[in-house]
Amino acid sequence: MNDLILETHDLWEDFSEKKVLNNLSFKLKRGTFLSIVGENGVGKTTLIRIILGQLKPTHGSVEFFPSRKAIKIGYVPQFRNIDDEYPLSVKNFVGLNFSGYKLPWLNHEEKQRLNEVLQQTNLIKIENEPLGRTSGGEKQRAYLAQALVNHPDLLILDESTASLDPVAKEDLLELVKQLNQTTGVTVISVTHDIPLAKQYSTEFLLLKPDGYECGPINELNISDYQGGQEHV
Repeated sequence: MNDLILETHDLWEDFSEKKVLNNLSFKLKRGTFLSIVGENGVGKTTLIRIILGQLKPTHGSVEFFPSRKAIKIGYVPQFRNIDDEYPLSVKNFVGLNFSGYKLPWLNHEEKQRLNEVLQQTNLIKIENEPLGRTSGGEKQRAYLAQALVNHPDLLILDESTASLDPVAKEDLLELVKQLNQTTGVTVISVTHDIPLAKQYSTEFLLLKPDGYECGPINELNISDYQGGQEHV
């Protein structure tokens, strides 16, 4: 059985002003917790968009195993400021990821899965609270729970901790790490926070203007990296 979940082949993207990803070829094994790091403008978000199928690469390809149709992907976005008056409860918001979602008309299996995910993400105590009234960390856990509803094989965190306080960042990543270890879900995390990447991930992909490096997280040299807040 192939232990890979995806592989990129000579991948690059040509924007009008520059080329990014520089013939990127790397393999991602199932169960890996991969952190994608790099300076502004090297293609971190571009790579995620290609993996998600939102952007077609100028050259190269992404191969999924056994196939793209067979791989379920969960996506957790960067923190979004939800209005205080946002009416949906935490539970209803998480449930939006069910196809054709309408409470209370979820079937038994869907209700069971919703409750299971709320338990996994430590949201059960606030499941009936309006999402708009919850903390930033709780909102991000709700996005995480939403991404987990359909049993993803691959979980993508796109700068998901960028606007959180230090405690909320660690809480979210600790939860993701536990899920990675207990369920085997493969994780890709785009981050500027190298100490957190070193603390929680198992592998790294460092994108550079002139190439890339990848390997076990303990081999990531912080001196090779100069982070920032914006990304391509």
